Amino acid sequence: MKTLLAGDIGGTHSRFGLFRTEGDRCRLLFERSFLNQNYPGMKSILEEFLKGQKAAIACIGVAGPVTKRRVNLSAPQPEGWGLPFDNLKAPSTAEGLKVHPEPPFDYAQGREPVERRLSTPPSKAGFHAVERVKITNLPWVIDGRSLGEMLSCRVEIINDLVANAYGVSVLQKRDFVVLNRGKIREENRALISAGTGLGEAILFWNGREHIPSPSEGGHAEFAPRNSLEMELLDYLFSLFDHVSYERVLSGPGLYSIYQFLRDRKKSGREPEWLSTRMRHEDPSLVISEIAQQKRNRLCTMALDLFVSIYGAAAGNLALQAMAVGGVFIGGGIAPGIIWKLKEGPFMEAFKKKGRLSNVVAQIPVQVIMNEKTALLGAAYRAMQLLLRSP
Repeated sequence: MKTLLAGDIGGTHSRFGLFRTEGDRCRLLFERSFLNQNYPGMKSILEEFLKGQKAAIACIGVAGPVTKRRVNLSAPQPEGWGLPFDNLKAPSTAEGLKVHPEPPFDYAQGREPVERRLSTPPSKAGFHAVERVKITNLPWVIDGRSLGEMLSCRVEIINDLVANAYGVSVLQKRDFVVLNRGKIREENRALISAGTGLGEAILFWNGREHIPSPSEGGHAEFAPRNSLEMELLDYLFSLFDHVSYERVLSGPGLYSIYQFLRDRKKSGREPEWLSTRMRHEDPSLVISEIAQQKRNRLCTMALDLFVSIYGAAAGNLALQAMAVGGVFIGGGIAPGIIWKLKEGPFMEAFKKKGRLSNVVAQIPVQVIMNEKTALLGAAYRAMQLLLRSP
């Protein structure tokens, strides 16, 4: 039996778990979630979490683009290369989580994917691909080499949406809410997740399994579909040089939509009690709560517009990836507004794709309700790597 370390680093929270292997299965020993703003970096979180415990291998999903460079760790590194990273859901117990060893080659590409090479402690001589991530919504940089040195074990850093994609494979039926049953097919799948930011991933079907692939599609330019959304785009251009989908489909994005409708002065006024709550609480949570209670028209309209744009973006991703095998809605926002997603506007926007509307209408769409999906996916990936190790 060996111990695995899995992590999920988001823009707001970080979650870590220790897992114990049992043959080709692994079981969650314990986990803990941390509020990122209370820590200077990931190193201090890991020290508090591990308390001296060791892991045989680690896989950590991180909210940001993972870049890699092939480095000869036997040779001296350029000054400043090894920058310290501090500076710069399945059953809740993972009961019965079974992992099959992944073949060393990507059959779709005929070669070993870059994403699958390991960050290795510098005691291992030779050339290795080492990951480095600048977290999109945090002032942290995570360096795979420094992390490997600290943990004294092999480490793989993957995009958080890739971790979610791995996690989808171990979830149970009760971890999903179906928005569109569609037609079940063994084809490409896609994942879109709105939370602190907006993440996307593609699960390519290679004829025998789904291979998760990262995407930064959330940073593609927001494309308005009607005159109201064109006004929203103009409004956001007054605030940002680049208006991506993440500026709209995220917690801060929902608040931006609300501010746009409020400042437009065509949808009612913001009462003082609501202004006070917006100042002292998370605005996106307030908007969702008040919209569900139908206490304020501005909040209702903001959430309606958010959900419609979310559905349209999910449908766009389905077409871009030809994800006729299914689309998953992840992230922290969707479970909290599941009541709204189950209403008509999300799927109406998802399906409204002109001449290809009949194609997307047959795609299964499910909301991931398990908040530990990325953590379990990182554990699944760590187990794969362990089973492949000599």
